[in-house]
Amino acid sequence: MERSQKQPLYTQLVDLMKEKIETEMAPNEILPSERELSERYGLSRTTVRLAMQELEKMGYIYRHHGKGTFVSDLSKQTTNLSGTYSFTEQMISMGKVPETKIIELESFEANKYLASQLNLSLGEPIFKLKRLRLADGQPMMVERSYLPVKKFMSLTKEQLTGKPLYDIFAQDFQERIRVADEEFFASIARSQDAELLDISEGAPVLNLIRTTYNIKNEIIEYTLSVARADQFRYRIRHVRED
Repeated sequence: MERSQKQPLYTQLVDLMKEKIETEMAPNEILPSERELSERYGLSRTTVRLAMQELEKMGYIYRHHGKGTFVSDLSKQTTNLSGTYSFTEQMISMGKVPETKIIELESFEANKYLASQLNLSLGEPIFKLKRLRLADGQPMMVERSYLPVKKFMSLTKEQLTGKPLYDIFAQDFQERIRVADEEFFASIARSQDAELLDISEGAPVLNLIRTTYNIKNEIIEYTLSVARADQFRYRIRHVRED
């Protein structure tokens, strides 16, 4: 393995193993033991163990006690953007336990930018909902959602703690979602988000912007999300119609 003096050895091994898993190995294929990897790459067992722990945290590998370490099925960790996105549903489909922490719920008057995004008049009251999304106890995403107060006047933290936001829309406020537009782009973590996501400031992140419409084609949600780039993979299918 070529060594870089600027990058720790275990992160170099992480990058090498990620590339091999993505391009050369099949889902559920067994990996060499830590001893074999140590001998193959001339690294200490401690370095190899740190790299394997990081790969497991990132979802690239999984362990079966007494049987070994195996390649994860990365396709199961990929969100299909052509369907309606649900963090809770995605995490459950990956075999993870989703958790949401409500950091903030407040109302204020919409500024020019948010009024434009929600198709409201300047100064109309809106809710700001800030949430930390976790899976198996690990921070995954910070979401800042903006909602028109007139649609969700009685919204409380207790409701948000009890069930997913879109269930609250439908069950508590009779607001059915028709469609959601979403765009995403790569960026780096700001200090506040980095602290919540348990990553380094400046680490790569994925920014998502979602605008959600009800069946009357009214905008009922505008959400800005910051997701850990090492935990999210996305795919979308393009269908060509004749």
